[in-house]
Amino acid sequence: MTAKLIDGKAIAASLRAELAARIAKLTEAGARKPGLAVVLVGEDPASQVYVGSKVKQTTEIGMLSIEHRLPAETTEATLLALVAKLNADPTIDGILVQLPLPAHIDADKVIEAITPGKDVDGFHPVNVGRLSTGGRAFVPCTPRGSMKLIKSVRENLSGLHAVVVGRSNIVGKPMLQLLLAENCTVTVAHSRTKDLAETCRQADILVAAVGRPRLLNETHVKPGAIVIDVGINRIADPATGKNKLVGDVDFDRVAPVAGAITPVPGGVGPMTIACLLENTLESYEAQTKKSGRFDAVTEWICASGNIQP
Repeated sequence: MTAKLIDGKAIAASLRAELAARIAKLTEAGARKPGLAVVLVGEDPASQVYVGSKVKQTTEIGMLSIEHRLPAETTEATLLALVAKLNADPTIDGILVQLPLPAHIDADKVIEAITPGKDVDGFHPVNVGRLSTGGRAFVPCTPRGSMKLIKSVRENLSGLHAVVVGRSNIVGKPMLQLLLAENCTVTVAHSRTKDLAETCRQADILVAAVGRPRLLNETHVKPGAIVIDVGINRIADPATGKNKLVGDVDFDRVAPVAGAITPVPGGVGPMTIACLLENTLESYEAQTKKSGRFDAVTEWICASGNIQP
């Protein structure tokens, strides 16, 4: 048996095309473009590449892209003032402050300063809390994209056993909530889990999000399972002497066992940006319905129909 390859690049391209069509319809009717503001502090190479991709794809689908690149020595007060300005700007529907931030800036303080209705990363405590209680909220983009990939293989997940390896606030915990909402039985495994392989082998759906290259192999996978590899790890390639990207799953060893699997690169990664754009468009649609009022956050979240809980 050879696993079905879950092509994240193709699924993301289809989603972007759908978003572009929706935006074209809005702008042709005389509406303004949805606006996404991306803030990068410092010169982290990986962050620069990622931000560049976000800006490029935002523009390509017809959105307004606003980019703020700030020096590494930018003060916390300066960054918070910029966030406040973007919160108040009616042309901006989504605000993304690229992480990690320099050590002298409190990332939690910055995230909490973003208006929840513009928090298209889904990191604000209001969005986190509403997701965890089954409410409507922005979902972090990587888990949202991962769910789309899972459902591209199997639409009805009710009754399946899902195992999420990793308990981060960005992927593991929101992934748990999304799978529960699909009526899965969910186990969260982590660095303290005893007999990780035995736990993972119970999974009909296995999500790897632990940040350790090729941690999971064929001994961790139930035959026929859907395997979603969120890991992005850079390791040296002995054949070329250069770095290459690999996931948390040993693809070559797992593919013959799994029923479906995402590659790295080309799996979850492209979906993350596509779902960021989708979050931004849904924020735009909700905000314009409220005539640009950003203060009634709870009312907006309850009424928007933004993300399925």
